[in-house]
Amino acid sequence: MSAPLEGKVALVAGATRGAGRGIAVELGAAGATVYVTGRSTRARRSEYDRPETIEDTADLVTAAGGHGIAVPTDHLDPARVRALVDRVADEQGRLDVLVNDIWGGENLFEWDTTVWDHDLDNGLRLLRLAVETHAITSHHALPLLLRHPGGLVVEMTDGTADYNRDTYRVNFFYDLAKASVLRMAFALGHELGPRGATAVALTPGWLRSELMLDHHGVREENWRDAVERSPHFAISETPRYVGRAVAALAADPDVARWNGRSLSSGALAAEYGFTDLDGSRPDAWRYLVEVQDAGRPADVTGYR
Repeated sequence: MSAPLEGKVALVAGATRGAGRGIAVELGAAGATVYVTGRSTRARRSEYDRPETIEDTADLVTAAGGHGIAVPTDHLDPARVRALVDRVADEQGRLDVLVNDIWGGENLFEWDTTVWDHDLDNGLRLLRLAVETHAITSHHALPLLLRHPGGLVVEMTDGTADYNRDTYRVNFFYDLAKASVLRMAFALGHELGPRGATAVALTPGWLRSELMLDHHGVREENWRDAVERSPHFAISETPRYVGRAVAALAADPDVARWNGRSLSSGALAAEYGFTDLDGSRPDAWRYLVEVQDAGRPADVTGYR
């Protein structure tokens, strides 16, 4: 089997669950050594109080064909992040792919709530988790990534630059967080491009994360049962789909053509030819604009 990332080293920051886990597993499936980080371990859960752990993610990476290494890390703690990067440098001597997927804000934002009515402490912590963590991680990790040409940084967000430019996303704090990450990729593109590396912003579509499946009362095996209650859920995708997008970018010798750009799993699937686990190619952001936001009845024909 092909292992296009064999010999490559990746760090997926925020890989406990959701997109981070899907990305880590697909990088492993492509042969990479993948350091996976987060705050939920088998010994101690984060405030999410969920069962997923970074050790589980590392095991999935290894089972997929890579080498998964779990490192408990709070990415708000610069000393812990510095120690993480020092460990990668000592053990591998290189870093080829950095995925900034730290988030942790699901329990902090309030839907359709004004900035003056929103809990201020929760809003500010959301910004710290969604923005400050990415800056801290990039600060410490990028010198290692730049040791070898061709490195890739992926800033994970929710929404493309085009969609978020014209669409109010949830509330002030959420909107600001996601816009900030898009701008991070743009800025990093300017700083990394002349130094031989590439930075992109990447969004999945409607992600069937563990939390989303629980919200709809389904499992991955029977996720379509939720479509009756939430018809537009038919456009949803697994976390492995955006994982395949990252793996395709990391294996592309011409990845620099995307530098500073805002990308989506669906658009990259059309470009690189990969599919979701069921063989489909959901294009959620085009669907949202043309069907859901346009007020049309749910119909994914031509969109997956």
